[in-house]
Amino acid sequence: MPGEDAGDTPPEHTADDGWEVARPLGGTSLDGVRMAGFRDLTAGRLDMRVLPQPAVIVVIGLGADPVTVENASGHRALRGLVASLLPGPARIHGERVECVEVALSPRAAYGLLGVSPLELDGSITGLEDLWGRHARLLREQLADTTPWQERLALTDGFLRRRAAEAPPMAAEVAAAWDTIVAGRGRVRVGDLAASCGWSRKRLRARFSSQVGLTPKRAAMLVRFDHAARALRAGERAGDVAMACGYADQPHLHRDVQALAGCTPGALAGLTASTAP
Repeated sequence: MPGEDAGDTPPEHTADDGWEVARPLGGTSLDGVRMAGFRDLTAGRLDMRVLPQPAVIVVIGLGADPVTVENASGHRALRGLVASLLPGPARIHGERVECVEVALSPRAAYGLLGVSPLELDGSITGLEDLWGRHARLLREQLADTTPWQERLALTDGFLRRRAAEAPPMAAEVAAAWDTIVAGRGRVRVGDLAASCGWSRKRLRARFSSQVGLTPKRAAMLVRFDHAARALRAGERAGDVAMACGYADQPHLHRDVQALAGCTPGALAGLTASTAP
């Protein structure tokens, strides 16, 4: 939630920037699922831009106050939210934030969300709009539990039960997604279709219904994600464009503007939502 890439941090960790961060000691029981607990130790105010990333982000709020999502549709106070792969320009505001955040790969999201990813409509949705009373019950259980490891275990168990009844992603679609990720977005749609034994039209239709993006858009997102991480790590835009497979720096600029709504220079300084 605080926008810190914490892939190598220990399971229990108090961050230097005032956020307590907790991760499952034994990892999660499902492939394509990562989670963490976040608590603001400073009682400060959160003001965070949401960036696209190749994961659907589920946030289960546990604090006394809801967070406010500000986007093209206006302002909405939510105690839980789901951010799609391409959530559009949005900011999240909140005070004394405490939550469990779950990052779902498209493979996992297809079954666990309970709806086609297309229904998220490239936006941020209230969690109760998707999971109804199940979301409310989970939030209440988490709020009544204090230790982070118990909270994370409850969340893992909830997702495991949903997964037991979830439809599997088509093997061809899963393979196409894996190829896009492995190639860091540098793939040709025609090659993806050929590897599936499908026409480009069939691949586009099946992939879009199960991932929520066309294959071309998914490749653009994965490439952008690598570029965004490099820019925020302090690398120069020209070097990032070359390393991430953009035709040139203006090409990088156009993609960043289209997906993040800002320039590469501005992106480099953002505090943004990053999957745990």
